[in-house]
Amino acid sequence: MPVRPSVRARSALLALLTLTACGASASAPASVGDAAVDDTSPSSDDGATDASPDASPDASPDAGADAGADASADAGADTAVPDGGAIWKPAVGTSWQWQLDTPIDTTVDAAVFDIDLFDNDASVVAALHAKGRKVICYVNVGAWEDWRADQAQFPAAVIGKAYPGWAGEKFLDIRRLDLLSPILRARFDACRAKGFDGLEPDNVDTYQADTGFGLTAQDQRTYDAWLVAEAHARGLSIGLKNDGDQAGALVGSFDWALSEDCWADAWCDQLKPFVAAGKAVFMAEYTDRSATLPKFCPTAKSLSFSGILKDRALTASRQACP
Repeated sequence: MPVRPSVRARSALLALLTLTACGASASAPASVGDAAVDDTSPSSDDGATDASPDASPDASPDAGADAGADASADAGADTAVPDGGAIWKPAVGTSWQWQLDTPIDTTVDAAVFDIDLFDNDASVVAALHAKGRKVICYVNVGAWEDWRADQAQFPAAVIGKAYPGWAGEKFLDIRRLDLLSPILRARFDACRAKGFDGLEPDNVDTYQADTGFGLTAQDQRTYDAWLVAEAHARGLSIGLKNDGDQAGALVGSFDWALSEDCWADAWCDQLKPFVAAGKAVFMAEYTDRSATLPKFCPTAKSLSFSGILKDRALTASRQACP
């Protein structure tokens, strides 16, 4: 399963590939950031099992499986879900694992597992629940993927330019909720039916990319408002993935945050409002950016982020900051 970096990280990766090539040749769910939810038509707007091209696991010792004892899995795991069916909100410092290939290694010592909706059935979620884990449902909401079971349901009108570096993926016109909402609601219903506790909406920063649609930051906030409302209506927690530029405006609506390459690209401080609000920040750094625990864990610790080191393919391999 392809896992694409944030728009910011993708640009850095493409630049790195270019340099390498050159060297070789020479909680208000109805409102997010004051965005009105429109389920009908696009706004007129204002003013990618493939790993990434360089996503083979790093051969360095830091790229191995869990290194030693993980941070204990009790950081907020027991208190995160109040009685009475309230939406789960992971506490600051909650340990986590992110695995988007299969089979899921359920032995990893982490309070939270983030796994793919389509590639895991309800029995996997139940097995993790039996171990006292919470489980997040990974869903791509910003790009079309040609290998998904529901890929034929997406109208041509919502499918835009190819996602650079990720074969089989193309950007979606997130303004067209009139066309996207039935498809995505079915996905979110599947998350709920399988027993997931939360939702990871991937690609919620595509307004920063060349999608072919001229998306704006306001378009993104409008879409985010809809996503938050749909998740919460199903009793699912939902996180803000990347989009540090708008984190301050969105922290009041999302329940946690997930960052990729924030240390490598020097934007971790933008997610500080989540910690200030008592909400977990799940931090992933990647071996293909030369990240190691000694390099980025001091930043994670100083910000109270839950830092892990992963390969870009998001296999079971994982190292956690102490």
